[in-house]
Amino acid sequence: MARPSWDEAMRSSAMATLDSKQWVKGAQGKAFGKAFAEHCGALSATPCQNGSSALWAALRIANIGPGDEVIVPSFTFISSTTCALLVGATPVFVDIEPDYYCLDLNEVKAAITPKTKAVIGVHLFGQPYDQGLVTLCKNHNLVLIEDAAQAHGAEQKFSDGTIRKAGAMGDIGCFSFFPSKNMAVGGEGGMLTTTHPDYQDKIVGITNHGRSPDLEAIQLGSNLRMSEVSASIGLVQLSNLDDWVELRRQNAAFFTQELADHPTLQAPTVRPHSTHAWHQYCIRTEHPDALVAHLDELGIDARRYYTTPCHQQSIYKNHAQFTQRLENTHTASNSLVAIPVMHELLDDEKQRIVAALRSYC
Repeated sequence: MARPSWDEAMRSSAMATLDSKQWVKGAQGKAFGKAFAEHCGALSATPCQNGSSALWAALRIANIGPGDEVIVPSFTFISSTTCALLVGATPVFVDIEPDYYCLDLNEVKAAITPKTKAVIGVHLFGQPYDQGLVTLCKNHNLVLIEDAAQAHGAEQKFSDGTIRKAGAMGDIGCFSFFPSKNMAVGGEGGMLTTTHPDYQDKIVGITNHGRSPDLEAIQLGSNLRMSEVSASIGLVQLSNLDDWVELRRQNAAFFTQELADHPTLQAPTVRPHSTHAWHQYCIRTEHPDALVAHLDELGIDARRYYTTPCHQQSIYKNHAQFTQRLENTHTASNSLVAIPVMHELLDDEKQRIVAALRSYC
């Protein structure tokens, strides 16, 4: 499903950082944060340990805690929802759109209560969420936390004519650099971005034990810092990100074209006025297990993601929504199969994938 990129430029950068013996709190992390913010169009960005810690930190920065409600999708990776539990807040699960798999705007509106303090919008599989979520949160004075863990390089044209990249479509953005993602850092890693001036200093502090520049602890934080070696690798990968995402888009377009006339498989759709980052290419089928088995028999990796919605996993057995059926979430959980779409796919590999899909019925 993924083949992490690694080349001599990344190796040389990592070795130079190791040789410098400046392994933490050095120039590489600062440079990576600055470059990433510029790429996204955010005010600032701070590297951190991973995407999950970024989500926890985002809620802490926004002062979300006990008694607060956080609206989340259920069709997503589990840390998009358990981060609310980690700060003592209550996740409120809402359904997704039937075609784009992001939060359904009408469902979000219906779920807002006086206790609602934040919404976690997930750009699932690299698909940007509805731009209306930005306006909705602003009108209701809600913090919009952008889970962009799968959306490096995604962008969307807003109604005001501006084009915004993932990481600059909410108040606080959270990225993951896990090796399967569109870009990585040689291991675990994450990034916090913000478009909100009041959050800039808080983000830097919370990743360094909640300390101020004069080293006084002024907020509850932890050691969430990224190593200098990882940051140096990330800098090189970031310089390639646009090219890599373009290759993913070309791969996705090729698969979509080849699936146009397939009798039983449906290609994914892209939200109008947006550019998908294609972390995953998910085909819809009535028989997902059969498709996975067919591809596996032909030596092609395929995966079913989020087959148990978050709100129905054991961690939420005492949650009020544990037995609730979210219709679009249920459908997506039982119909999607992801195939390789990584930027390093070779031409013969793409042809093998297409031949396997054509032979499935």
